This record gives sequence, C-alpha cells and structure tokens, in this order.
Amino acid sequence: MEGIGWFAAIIVGALAGWIAEKIMKADHGLLTNIILGIVGALVLNFILVAVVGGTLGGWIGQLVIGVIGACLLIGGYRAIKRA
Repeated sequence: MEGIGWFAAIIVGALAGWIAEKIMKADHGLLTNIILGIVGALVLNFILVAVVGGTLGGWIGQLVIGVIGACLLIGGYRAIKRA
C-alpha cells in the first residue's frame, strides 16, 4: 500500500476487508478481512500503476482501493467456486 506503513496497512486492510464483506454480503473472520483488504489493495494498486501510471495515496485513497480490490477478490472467488 503506497504512502502508509505496515501497521497502518494492516488497519486499513482490516477495515477495507470488513467494508467489502458487508458490500458483498459475505461472512469472513477478522484475519480473512485483513488478508482480503491488503491483497485487494496490492492487486488493484498494481493494476492502476500499470494502466494509469499512478494510484491513490494516503489512508482514504488506500481504503477505497482496498475495498474495491477486496470486492473484486470476493467476486472472483465466487465465480471460480461456481464453475
């Protein structure tokens, strides 16, 4: 996560995972929320840097990126699970 430290990345990741869990109507634990939020943010940051050349910085920007990325991961998991 760009612009924030590891401790802040864990907090933002947990919050992003929890928000994504509520949006996608999923049921996960705290550790899964943290992992989904952080991995989702990393994946979406990578995609944004590759496509646009930059990403959102700071807590709020990374929270938004984390929520969107985690929602994409949950949706992808559901699509694979159905197939």
